Amino acid sequence: MPESEQEKLTYHLAELRKTILSIIICLIILFPLGYLVAPYCIDFLIKWSFSGKELSLNFFTPMEVFLVNLKTAFVIAFIFGFPYIIYKIWKFLLPALYDKEKNFLKTAVLCSGFLFILGAAICIGFVLPLIIKFSISFMTDNIKPILGISNFIGLAGWLILVFGLMFQFPIAIYFLVKFGIVPVETLKEKRPYVIVILLFMAALVTPPDVVSQLLLFIPTYLLFEAGLFFSSFNN
Repeated sequence: MPESEQEKLTYHLAELRKTILSIIICLIILFPLGYLVAPYCIDFLIKWSFSGKELSLNFFTPMEVFLVNLKTAFVIAFIFGFPYIIYKIWKFLLPALYDKEKNFLKTAVLCSGFLFILGAAICIGFVLPLIIKFSISFMTDNIKPILGISNFIGLAGWLILVFGLMFQFPIAIYFLVKFGIVPVETLKEKRPYVIVILLFMAALVTPPDVVSQLLLFIPTYLLFEAGLFFSSFNN
């Protein structure tokens, strides 16, 4: 490997290390805040998701609730730190930007943060209650649910992150087209493949029920179409 390529590789590895380190420091700083508000967030999620249902959550090990608070604190820290995290990632991936493009990057980061919050809000507002309702629908006189706090919060935290990240589709598509990585015509032609991939991803990251899978697939596909529209408009 020529010396110039070695230097370039070393530089990129150093920048990657700085990016990862800055993201970790961001999460560490926000984690105590997340831990302070975690009990209130857990209480809200339980009351909202189980509203009108005479059910209670249980814990089965002495440290379970403490570990649930830690997991919730991490999710909260990630949500609050997401705009900074996505900014650092895009800044690493697109280092050689002109001033105009850097200004656009700042706008894209704001839009990305908004879409992440929107996805998380849809998950909390609609998806979680529907999943709980669907699960409880199997209850009979002889079959009673005993729900664990760890399982519920683990599911809720995972779905919130998944919905927030999947809602980044328009931003990713816009960047792919804007920087000439993939032509918008190619993306339009590959719609059937995109649908299959999105359906597969929705089935992979959501519980094994059609309701939650469709609730993730439909808005994600609509956002994909929105990304194509804006990419075509500004191309």
